[in-house]
Amino acid sequence: QVQLVESGGGLVQPGGSLRLSCAASGFFFSNYVMRWYRQAPGKERELIASITNTRSITNYADSVKGRFTISRDNAKNTVYLRMNSLKPDDTAVYYCYALIGTGFWGQGTQVTVSS
Repeated sequence: QVQLVESGGGLVQPGGSLRLSCAASGFFFSNYVMRWYRQAPGKERELIASITNTRSITNYADSVKGRFTISRDNAKNTVYLRMNSLKPDDTAVYYCYALIGTGFWGQGTQVTVSS
């Protein structure tokens, strides 16, 4: 069965950096588009980054463009989200998503940006 397991979240000061990882299993990872979403308290879940399967073409929400970088390692079945220059507004639960059929979600990892 499809499994997505996020890791790497935590508490970071404004201006700091984190790298999230999402380990995938149960499907042929390199065939599928992968995405990162986030959901802040009281807000809707927001698509922030996506990466295609073969050419690793990336797209970003305006809110994170220039600060976040999505990447993938098809040999390790893992997608990453490097987050730099973090702001308090980046505080949210971050979710990995596999664009397979109706879609599969990971369990999420909390990122808190606070001094």
